Amino acid sequence: MRNPMRNLLRNQREESMSDTATPVIDSQVHCYERNRPERPWAGTLVGPDEVTGDDMVAAMDRLGVDGALLVSPWAMYRYDASYALEVGARHPGRFGLIKPFDPGSPGVAEEMAAWAGQPGVVGARLMMGAPAPPVVATDGIDRVFSAGARLGLPVNVLCWGNLATFAEAAERNPDTQLVIDHVGLRQPFAPPPPDEPFGDLERVLGLARFDHVAIKISRACTLSREPFPFADIWDPLARIFDAFGLHRCLWGTDWTRAVQVVSPRDAVEAFRVTDRLSDSDRAVLMGGSLARIYGWSPE
Repeated sequence: MRNPMRNLLRNQREESMSDTATPVIDSQVHCYERNRPERPWAGTLVGPDEVTGDDMVAAMDRLGVDGALLVSPWAMYRYDASYALEVGARHPGRFGLIKPFDPGSPGVAEEMAAWAGQPGVVGARLMMGAPAPPVVATDGIDRVFSAGARLGLPVNVLCWGNLATFAEAAERNPDTQLVIDHVGLRQPFAPPPPDEPFGDLERVLGLARFDHVAIKISRACTLSREPFPFADIWDPLARIFDAFGLHRCLWGTDWTRAVQVVSPRDAVEAFRVTDRLSDSDRAVLMGGSLARIYGWSPE
């Protein structure tokens, strides 16, 4: 059955899109080909069998998303970002490119420098939590973070379940722009949501004390126990917005990983239709803060 409220709000959004000066930018999407011998997957993750760059651009166009940070998926390709580079070259100006780095590699600083010189690159990523094994070795973390500072490359960090280690590393590396992935909270890949989806919220809020740390409000709708428009997530999110300031909060969908819980359209529309954000707040959260932090906007 159609949801009349959703359809009405969607029409209102579409009518106002042309008046929005700030681009809508998703802070995290993934593109990947089907598992095949020419480009085999290193592992698997819940999501569609394939989401090519063309597929992602078509989805963004349907949803009114102007650009996105394209994060090379660690689950499929580990530290090989060759497909992300192909997508970026095929769709210039639509994606800012990010790849994960191995903190155990002695040459990781040189690898990051080489990556920073590629067209379309805007950041790096460090996997400090599941599905990757939690990283606790300080020397490896610091190599990645210090290289990010030298290169002016923001480092995205998946650190759910490992927030204490992240906090210690953030304190040691005050000159690195760090961006916490996925609200810093464990998120489901399939129903149901966790019993206490915001159980680690106080620890996340504590990270706001670091001025050089921003946070992705990505895949947040998967933490809801209610249907669209996910009314129960807004009080916890408001606490994050207040602690970090919207200028350090970046909306995102990560929709290929969330699709069994939340549809791509609902992940976008929930933030467009909520009355918990003013139009100016929405512009900052859904693109403005990202453009400032990464120094990148879609063309």
